[in-house]
Amino acid sequence: MAGLQAGEPEIVPLTPEHWPLFEDLFGKQGACYGCWCTHFRLRPAIRRENDRQRNKDFIHARIEAGPPPGLLAIDGGQAIGWMQIGPRADVPEWNNAGRVSAPVDPGDAADSAVWAISCFFVRTKARGKGLSHRLVAAGIDFATRSGARWLEACPIDQSRDSRSIGLFVGSTRVFEKAGFSEVAVRKPGRPLMRIELAGV
Repeated sequence: MAGLQAGEPEIVPLTPEHWPLFEDLFGKQGACYGCWCTHFRLRPAIRRENDRQRNKDFIHARIEAGPPPGLLAIDGGQAIGWMQIGPRADVPEWNNAGRVSAPVDPGDAADSAVWAISCFFVRTKARGKGLSHRLVAAGIDFATRSGARWLEACPIDQSRDSRSIGLFVGSTRVFEKAGFSEVAVRKPGRPLMRIELAGV
């Protein structure tokens, strides 16, 4: 994607041919206790019934069906990072009224031009090197080229513990630096943020 410089990872949409790289990145445990990045895609009752293999099968089928559900960062032939991004409608649980990520306007949940960055997963060796910033920058470009009008996120104010499991939603400072602004706060430390995208 545009904006990458020599020596930086390549950031590409996650299409079916990249499945082996995604599978390797998430590993046998499926990242985040076997989630396989299905947390915001499946109803709680289904998540409780599923095991990591069912979650893996679900996301594999979603990737095969397209369009790409996110971006993959690749370095030296290995995936080192992932960011889930797409229309709000693609991550239905992210839109629930009781969530801090719920849309300001309920109609945004079904609006194909309102997109969300909902999850990150970065390989341990690649953490602390600015990869989240690169993924968000690439995500803004990807969403713009895909016709999105707004791009939203609901990150967490970073704690002293950079290993916090809560950071799968991203760090507030990363989005602030990318030009996102706070539009709602339903819980301290968890702002709903938004950036308006320029048309192409």
